[in-house]
Formats: sequence, C-alpha cells, structure tokens
Amino acid sequence: MSKADELRELRDGKAIPHLTQYAPVWIVDEKVIEKDEAIQFNVVFRHHLYGWVNRRYRYDGFNNVLYHKGQHVMAEDDVVELQENEPYITTTITDTPNAYGG
Repeated sequence: MSKADELRELRDGKAIPHLTQYAPVWIVDEKVIEKDEAIQFNVVFRHHLYGWVNRRYRYDGFNNVLYHKGQHVMAEDDVVELQENEPYITTTITDTPNAYGG
C-alpha cells in the first residue's frame, strides 16, 4: 500500500464519521501532500442551513486531526452535474416505525 493510500485510509477514519451527517457528500478536489503527511480536500454537500456548500478540509496524518478550512455557498445549478457521480458518502435512510412518534 502506498503512502497516499495509507493517508486516505486514515483520513476516511476521521472524515467519514464527521461528514456522514451531511450525506450524500462528494469529494471534488484532493491533494495528497506526502512530505507533510497530509491531505487537503474539498467536499460538496447540501447543508440544512446554508444550502449547497463546498467545504475544504485538511487531514493531518502525523497528528491524526481533521481541520475545517472554510466553505463557500454554491448555486444549485452548479451541483446538478456533480450529483450524477457516485458520492464519497452515500445517504442511508433508516425509518423504523414509531421511532419518533410519526
């Protein structure tokens, strides 16, 4: 396994639990920085308050920390084509009868 693959696996261990709440989520940009043991990446998802956002993260593999580096709002027209691709994190819908009284 290459160093980049190891970093992605470690990144996924931190990023997926955090980003699952926003699913579906697409990775739209990724830069592996092997000399810093880091990955900088952007994800796009629909936020319940802001609408569609493009959010940047940096995963520091040495310290095993995921940093939020900012976001910007996107127009819905800009994400239509993106939605045709397979997401990084898919939506799982669990609707147990009477789980929330409705």
